[in-house]
Amino acid sequence: MFPSPACRPALAVAAALCLAWPAAAQPLLLEDALQIAERDAPRLAMARADIAATSSEALPAGALPNPRLIAGLDNFPVTGAERGLFDRDFMTMQRIGVMQEVPSAAKRRAAVAQAEAEVAVSRAGLGVARQQLRRETATAWLSLWSLERRNGVFAALEHENQLLAMTITAQVASGRAEPADALAPAQEAAQLADRRDALRRDSAKARAGLRRLVGESAGLPLPEQAPEFAVDPSQLHEHLAVHPEVEAFTAQTRRAEAALAEAEARKSSDWSVEVAYQRRGGQFGDMVSLQFNFELPIGSDQRNDPVIAARRLAEERVASEREALVRDHAQELDSDVAEWTALTSQLERARGQAVPLAQQKVDLLLAGYAAGRVRLVEVLAARRDLLDQRLRVLELDGERRVVAARLHFAYGEEQP
Repeated sequence: MFPSPACRPALAVAAALCLAWPAAAQPLLLEDALQIAERDAPRLAMARADIAATSSEALPAGALPNPRLIAGLDNFPVTGAERGLFDRDFMTMQRIGVMQEVPSAAKRRAAVAQAEAEVAVSRAGLGVARQQLRRETATAWLSLWSLERRNGVFAALEHENQLLAMTITAQVASGRAEPADALAPAQEAAQLADRRDALRRDSAKARAGLRRLVGESAGLPLPEQAPEFAVDPSQLHEHLAVHPEVEAFTAQTRRAEAALAEAEARKSSDWSVEVAYQRRGGQFGDMVSLQFNFELPIGSDQRNDPVIAARRLAEERVASEREALVRDHAQELDSDVAEWTALTSQLERARGQAVPLAQQKVDLLLAGYAAGRVRLVEVLAARRDLLDQRLRVLELDGERRVVAARLHFAYGEEQP
C-alpha cells in the first residue's frame, strides 16, 4: 500500500532526517580532526604552491641564454664617387648572423645549485607548517575535550543539590534547622550556574579555536575517551635533531652554500661566439666570419671578494642560528617534560587522596547535619571543596594530555 500524495513530503523529510542523523551523531575523533586540518589548511596550500613555484623556476636553471640575432651593414661609403651605393665598393657588406653568450660552467652549476636549494627550502617549509598545524590541532581538540568533561560534572552536581534540598526541607520540618537554611540550595544552584556559564564560555572559545583549524567539523560532538600520548624523555631527545624546524636549517645551509658558490663563480670568465654571413655586390664574393669573445677578469678580486666574504658570514650565521634553535627546542622539551611530570604527580594525588578525602568529609558532615550536630554552612563549604577537587582532577588530566600531545607532535611523531 502506497502513502497518499499528501503524506509523501513528510515521509521524505523524515527519511532525510533518519539518513542524516547517524552522520551528525558521529563524534569528531582526534585523528579525524588532524586529517581535516591537513586537507583544508590554507597554510599547507600556500606551502605546496610555493614548492610548485620554486620547482617550476628551477627547470631552466643553468640553461644558456637566448642567442642574439645580428644584422648590420659594414663599410658603407658615405663620401666619394661610390657614396650611397651598396655594390660598388668591394668592402661594403650586408651582414646577418647569430651570437651566443656562454656563461662559465661554474656559474651554470651555481645557478642549478641555487635553484635546487630554493626547492629544498620550500619543501622544508611545508614540513614545518604541517608539524605546527598538527600540534595546534591536537592541542585545540584536547583543550575542548577537557572543558567538555568538566561541563559534564555539573549534571551530577545539580542532582546532588536536589538531594541536599530534600534533606534541608526535612530538617526544617523537624525543627532541627533554621527556616533560612531552606534558601541554601537555591543559592548553591545560582553559584553552580555561574560556574557552569563560565565553563560554557571557555568551551565556546575553545570550539572557535578548533573551528579555525577544522572548519564546521568543530561543531560535532567529541568522544567520551581521548588518546593519551606516552612521554619518553630519552626518545624525545633522540628525535630533537630531526625536528622539522631544525631540519629546515639543512635546506637553509644548502641555500647559503649555493649562494657562496655563486659568488665565487663570478670570478670565472664568460665567453661568446658569433657567426655571420656577409653579402657583397654581385661582382664580389660573399664572406663568412667567426668570432670568439672572452671576458677578461680584470679587477674581479675587488668586485667579488667582498661579496664572497659576506656569503661566508651568512653561511656561518645559518649554522649559529641552527645551534641556537636546537638549544631553544632542548629547553622547551625539558620544560614540557618537567611540566608533564609535575602534572602526573599532582593528578595521582588528586585522584588518590584529595577527592576521596573531600567526598568522605561531605558524607560525614551530611550525616552530622541530618543528626543536628553540624551547621549547614560547614556542609556547603565541604561540598564546594569537593566540587573544586573534582574539577581539578579533570583540569589536571586535560593539561597533562595537552602537554603530552605537544611533546608528541613536536618531537615524537615520525615525519613523512
